[in-house]
Amino acid sequence: MTNLSPAAQAVMDAVMGQDGEPYPLVIAAALRAAADQVVPPSLETEFYDRNPSLTLQKTVEIRQRLLAIAAELEGCNG
Repeated sequence: MTNLSPAAQAVMDAVMGQDGEPYPLVIAAALRAAADQVVPPSLETEFYDRNPSLTLQKTVEIRQRLLAIAAELEGCNG
């Protein structure tokens, strides 16, 4: 299996199928759905570029971290 970041590995370890195998694409899909709840994709640019609010910028950073973990899991051969 691919070497994963600590965050991606923690997610992989936490979610295993009944057969004991992880399902990285299912996990990635769940993370992408969660990221879309943090900041809808259509508002990401507005939150980050047009609004100086640190809270909104941090929200976009959380979304980006979730999406990075999802992308990493999508790339593994789980």
